[in-house]
Amino acid sequence: MEQKELQLHLTLHPKQGQAFQSQATEILYGGAAAGGKSHLMRVAAIIWCVLVPGLQVYLFRRVYDDLVKNHFEGPTSFPNLLAEWVQAKLVKINYGDLSIEFWNGSKIFLQHCQHEKDRFKYQGYEFHMLLIDELTHFTEKIYRYLRGRVRLGGFKVPDEYRHLFPRIVCGANPGGVRHNFVKFTFVDGAAAMTVRKMPKKEGGMLRQFIPAKLSDNPTMTENDPEYEFRLEGLGDPALVRAMLDGDWDIVSGGMFDDLWKRDIHVIKPFDIPESWHVDRSFDWGGSKPFSVLWWAESDGTTAPNGITYPPGTIFLIAEYYGWNGKPNEGLNLLSSEIAEEILEREEAHIESGLVTEIKPGPADTSIYDSDPIVGISLADDMEKIGVKWERADKSPGSRKTGWQHIRKYLKAVIRRDDDGNVFPRWPLEEPGLFVFNTCPQWIRTVPVLPRLESDPDDVNTKSEDHTGDATRYRLMYQRPAVPRVGPVGTERVSPWK
Repeated sequence: MEQKELQLHLTLHPKQGQAFQSQATEILYGGAAAGGKSHLMRVAAIIWCVLVPGLQVYLFRRVYDDLVKNHFEGPTSFPNLLAEWVQAKLVKINYGDLSIEFWNGSKIFLQHCQHEKDRFKYQGYEFHMLLIDELTHFTEKIYRYLRGRVRLGGFKVPDEYRHLFPRIVCGANPGGVRHNFVKFTFVDGAAAMTVRKMPKKEGGMLRQFIPAKLSDNPTMTENDPEYEFRLEGLGDPALVRAMLDGDWDIVSGGMFDDLWKRDIHVIKPFDIPESWHVDRSFDWGGSKPFSVLWWAESDGTTAPNGITYPPGTIFLIAEYYGWNGKPNEGLNLLSSEIAEEILEREEAHIESGLVTEIKPGPADTSIYDSDPIVGISLADDMEKIGVKWERADKSPGSRKTGWQHIRKYLKAVIRRDDDGNVFPRWPLEEPGLFVFNTCPQWIRTVPVLPRLESDPDDVNTKSEDHTGDATRYRLMYQRPAVPRVGPVGTERVSPWK
C-alpha cells in the first residue's frame, strides 16, 4: 500500500504529529483529558507496522475491559481504522486474543497487566515498540519490567528507521495511582519537548515529555465543543487544571493542589537583606530521604529585587535533599556526615552573598533520642560538628496544624475570581510563602502531597513527605516576632508586573 494512500486514511493533528515524528525513543505524550493520546497510539502503531515489515508492537492498558473499550470499540478504534484493509485482506484482526496481523508480517498485540505479579507473564517477550495507555495507572515496577522487554533481538529494522527503534510511547493524564512516579520520570527532569539521553540505570533511551492539551485535539473540540465546559464543571479546581490544562503540579484532592500555583509561588533568587532572619529546618531520614531547608523571613526591608514584602513573609532560599535519585529512597548517611555537608553549604551560601548569617532552626525531635547503648543522640553528634538545632513542635495535633499553616501561607499569595481563576494577590494582606526556583526537590514533592484517605486533614505518611515535614516545622516554629521596618503604608511594587 502506498504511503500517500495511508496518510489519507490515518491522520494526526500537529501535536500528535510531533510525537510521531520525534527522534526520542522513550516518550510521554499527554496531560489534559481528550488530548488525543489513545488515537495517537493506534495510528502510530498502524503506520509503523506498515513502514517496518515484521515489527512487533505491544499496546498495554492496566485492565482488559479498558483495553477493549478504548481500542476495539468506537469510531476511531482499530477495527474501524482498519476496516478497508481487513476487507482487502491486507490485515487480519483476531478478536479472541486482541491481536492484529498485517500482510507484511507486522503485528499489534493488545495486552493488560493489572497486578505487579502479572508482569512476569511477559518474561522472554520481545517488544520492538511498546505503547502504554494511561501510564499513571501502572506501578513503577511494572513499567520498568516492561521497558526491559523492549529490544530488537535478531530483528533488523530498515536503515532509515533504525535510530527510532526499539521505541516506547506512553500516554497519561495527571493523577492516578502513580502520578508522582510518572511526573518525576518524564515531567520534572527537563523542560517540555527536550530530548535527553538517559543513563544506563534509567534505561539508556532518549526520553521526552510532550505536553498535550484539549486544544491540541481539534477533532474533539469540533465534534463536542461543550466538552470543555463539562471539564470546568468537575468542581475541584485542581482536577479542572489537571484535566483541562494538563497541570502535573497537582494531585487532585491533595493537601495543597487547590492553592499551589507555580508561576506565583516560585520566584527568582535574590541576596537576602542583612536585617532579615535566616535559619534552617531539618527532617531526619536514613533509608528514607532527609531534608534540610534554609529559610529567610522578611522584616519589611525592601528586597534587592525592589519589592517590599510584608514582615513575616517566608522564603525558601536553599535546600539539601538526602536521596539517591529515586523517589522516597534515602542515602543512609551518618548524622555527622550530614552536618559536615550542611556546614560546607552554609559557608558557600555566605561566600556567595546569598546570606550573611544562619541561625539554628527547628528539627525533627527524633534526633534527640539517645542511643540506648552509647547514650548519645543524633543531635549530639551534629552539635559536635558545629550544627545546632531547636526542637520542632511535635505535640499532639501539631502535624495537622502544620499542614494548615502551609496552606495559610500559600493562600496569602493568591486570589481567586468568581470563575475560579487564580491570580497573584497584591499587595499582600498577610505574610505569604515563596520558594526560590533553585529548590527543585521542594517544588517536586510538596505541591503534590496527597491527603490521607482515612483522615483528609493529614498527609498520607507513605508519600514523599520529608520536605513537607521540614516546611511545617519551620512555619510552626515559635520565636520572637520580627519587628516591622519602614513606615506603615509604604507602597509596594508588585513582583508579577
